[in-house]
Amino acid sequence: MYFNRSAFRLFILLLAVEIAIALWVRDRFVRPYLGDVLVIFLLFYALQSVLQQSTGVLATAVLLFAFLIEYLQYVKAIEWLQLSHNRIAQTVLGTSFSAHDLLCYSFGFLALFPIEYVRNKKSHSK
Repeated sequence: MYFNRSAFRLFILLLAVEIAIALWVRDRFVRPYLGDVLVIFLLFYALQSVLQQSTGVLATAVLLFAFLIEYLQYVKAIEWLQLSHNRIAQTVLGTSFSAHDLLCYSFGFLALFPIEYVRNKKSHSK
């Protein structure tokens, strides 16, 4: 069984940051934009902690998943699934489409590569 402890630690840290943003931040930058960039990192490190795949494969899977969720928001899937009153479904699926979210997800995707390059370089030099 594969388990990457450092990726899991990053996942937990990012989860705490995302929860803090959701609970306490009410601004026009961190919550709507930085939060969406960070969610790509959150999902990436969640997958990387249990799957031994390349950065490209995992990052692409995360980006496609994020785009799928945004598409489901675009087609108002939460309504046709009759989950409009379910708080968990609202949190997971979201309630409104935004092209800005797609840009933030794309930026998070692109930012992963240099960060992972540096992380991998540091771990191999130890």
